[in-house]
Amino acid sequence: MTPIRYFVTLPEKRLLEELGEPPAGIEIGVWDLRTVPVGVSLDDVQVVVLPYLDAGSRLGSLASLPALELVQTQTTGYDGVVEAVAPHVAVATASGVHAAATAELALGLTLASLRGIDEAARDQREELWQPQRRPSLADRKVLLVGVGGIGEEIARRLDPFEVQLSRVGRTPRDDARGHVHGTSELASLAAEAEVLIVITPLTEETTHLIDADVLASLPDGALVVNVARGPVVDSDALTAEVVSGRLHCAIDVFDPEPIPSGHPLWQAPNALITPHVGGNTSAFEPRIRSLLRRQLVALSTGQRPRNLVQAGAFLDR
Repeated sequence: MTPIRYFVTLPEKRLLEELGEPPAGIEIGVWDLRTVPVGVSLDDVQVVVLPYLDAGSRLGSLASLPALELVQTQTTGYDGVVEAVAPHVAVATASGVHAAATAELALGLTLASLRGIDEAARDQREELWQPQRRPSLADRKVLLVGVGGIGEEIARRLDPFEVQLSRVGRTPRDDARGHVHGTSELASLAAEAEVLIVITPLTEETTHLIDADVLASLPDGALVVNVARGPVVDSDALTAEVVSGRLHCAIDVFDPEPIPSGHPLWQAPNALITPHVGGNTSAFEPRIRSLLRRQLVALSTGQRPRNLVQAGAFLDR
């Protein structure tokens, strides 16, 4: 009989059933980080797979696990997770799982806002036929802030639209696609941008990365698209610019979420809002199952898990 190498918890029974028989040496229980775990003792838990939704409000439960070695998110973002665990605990993300879906939404929001599809949908209810000449995505100067996996997928999807693309990463460098500007250049680059697409992780460095100065640098009529995390953009500054009519926004995220009732963005005609659904598509479940199976195999064979943003106990593997 193979000895147990890792005791793992999944956040719901359905996911346990869908993953099927675990690899040798892996014992799996169910724990939603709120109730009592099923199939495993909290004292034994070494690996926790976080819930997909509302994980942030449950991170405090991780402190009750004396044997914890790895936390696996079901999201690309990992804000708050590293801070919730000790340095020896590894943290892995679902990087890659949501890339295609989030890139789709970034393009969809951009096209819908530029071409006035949101306004046409409102006009349809009133049986109004109001053709207007609107900006195309073709020939637009697009500033893409974020060059990770999702940023690359957005850039690839922008290629056929014949845009003038500039990219911003944490530090300036060159890659296979060309030059990446550093964040110190944001304000000057924004002055030339007609569309600003934001797709960066939320960290201490990126909180309010898109601040009042960057927004003020954008030309009149520019579009801000945020599919990253709400706090990456200064919400008050964005709201002021949009409500004034100077800028447009198409946002899947905001700070806070949900956007409070009565907030002026709800009624702003130049705001397009989706409720944080960037990665929440039919592609999610098969892709997260595939990732989790690979992670379990890695654990059972003593290999390093994928997508580590904090290596912890796996540093030397």
